[in-house]
Amino acid sequence: MLPSMNQRPRASLGRILDDLGVTLLEHVHGDVESVHDIGGVVIHDPLDEPVYPERALVLGVGIADVAQVGSLVEHLGEHGAAALVVRSPIELTDDAREAIDRSGVAVLGLARGATWTQLAALLRSLLAEGDIGDAEHESLGGLPSGDLFAVANAISSLLNAPVTIEDRSSRVLAFSGRQEEADASRAETIIGRQVPERYSRILTERGVFRDLYRYDRPVVVDPIQIGYEGLTTQRVAIAVRAGDEVLGSVWAAMDGAVTEERDAALRDAAKLVALHLLRVRAGADVQRRLSTELVGTALEGGAGAPDALGRLGLAGERVCVIGAALIVDAQRERSVRSDQMLLGERQRFADALAVHLSAVRPGAAVALVGDVAYGIFAAPGEGSEERAVQIAEDFLDRVGTRMPAVVAVGPPAREITEVAHSRGTVDRVLRVLRDGHVTRRAARLIDVQTESLLLELRDLVAARGDQPGGPIARLIEYDERNDASLIRTLEAWLDSFGDVATAAAALYVHPNTFRYRLRRLAELSGLDLADPDARFAAMLQLRMLATR
Repeated sequence: MLPSMNQRPRASLGRILDDLGVTLLEHVHGDVESVHDIGGVVIHDPLDEPVYPERALVLGVGIADVAQVGSLVEHLGEHGAAALVVRSPIELTDDAREAIDRSGVAVLGLARGATWTQLAALLRSLLAEGDIGDAEHESLGGLPSGDLFAVANAISSLLNAPVTIEDRSSRVLAFSGRQEEADASRAETIIGRQVPERYSRILTERGVFRDLYRYDRPVVVDPIQIGYEGLTTQRVAIAVRAGDEVLGSVWAAMDGAVTEERDAALRDAAKLVALHLLRVRAGADVQRRLSTELVGTALEGGAGAPDALGRLGLAGERVCVIGAALIVDAQRERSVRSDQMLLGERQRFADALAVHLSAVRPGAAVALVGDVAYGIFAAPGEGSEERAVQIAEDFLDRVGTRMPAVVAVGPPAREITEVAHSRGTVDRVLRVLRDGHVTRRAARLIDVQTESLLLELRDLVAARGDQPGGPIARLIEYDERNDASLIRTLEAWLDSFGDVATAAAALYVHPNTFRYRLRRLAELSGLDLADPDARFAAMLQLRMLATR
């Protein structure tokens, strides 16, 4: 029986770093790839020797001296421990590095601001039942792991107020009951699953988000001071953090002062929400990584492709392969400000494609491979390519200008080799679409075959280092010496099929001026404009060698 999509092997040290490394853990020194089965989490106590399970992950609470690290890893190595976690930052000496290498115990760093309790709870949740990503029977803080709605209801009961849990973009991740006790603004937020843009803008202008994300205490939003229509109940919010990273926030609609009891309850709630958000992220990352591995393996068409297609539920099916890519021009690249933000935007784009395909083609698999979101889905019957193009155009209409993109559709495939060929075709079409050689947003190879062949021929010419020759070379040389526009004149004439009026209008010159330039370029270059072979050779050289 093939394993289900949410199954994965027991936790390795490398996997734990992949899941938590961005937020909580960093690799300081030592081998993390060879440990494939973490046996448990242990808190180091210098006064009471703990029982170490095999390949234990040891939390070195209070270990700050580098010398302590060196002696402790040698001790842990004798007990078969896998890794030691200490508080970051820590500067290792050469002696400490040698001790780590001898012991075989890797050293990890816990980010500043993250608590040991938070890390221990999350690690034990990840290691529960030996399967990261299987959260069915796990719990955090007595609540089902990752069930944000249960968390919201628990906080609501604690505060006696309706609560929402939101991400950094003010999207509602979960909400409690009793929302009818709040105001019209909360109802609008719940219905749209997003804080209204005009309300969010006011909060930004009033500095609410600045204070919320700067401090670790509750922030009070007075409806009178805000002056937003529909906001009649006071809001009390607190940021949800994991280390130095802000994951989101908790918002309670409740009047009255923030007493010590309410303050403590909100702080505890924020810590609990952080654990669940990290757990949700870890589970999503696991699913995404597994899907990416399976889709990538299937598209490569190697020995593992049949098994990958089987695990995707597409074995024996006639499938269609599509590839979608964001159009990132210079202005958009500046707007995202960093590679990490661009990667996040591409992942959101891939997630949007996955949602769209799952609605119209149940069982579709989508994964971001490099900067392309590839999709594989069953495509029975005739006309599957045309239907896939329509699906792609519907998707592009849905994301609109928020995510300008193009989509390439490959030919239908049944055999493993055909799947790999279809992926290669998708890449060829995507190149044409992304380079702006056509105005289409979604296309098959048949739609852009000529442009694709020209690009491939240009690659061949560039690899050989060929340079323009004959009449074209003479015209280029003349233009460079005299700042003339004879190459542009020839291009316009060829592109207009010899229609002087159209070509002259394209260059914004009088037709008589254009005719004079045309005669002049023929005289200087020796190009016979009446010879169809000469015209074809000129067009080919201009497209392959000259800068248009």
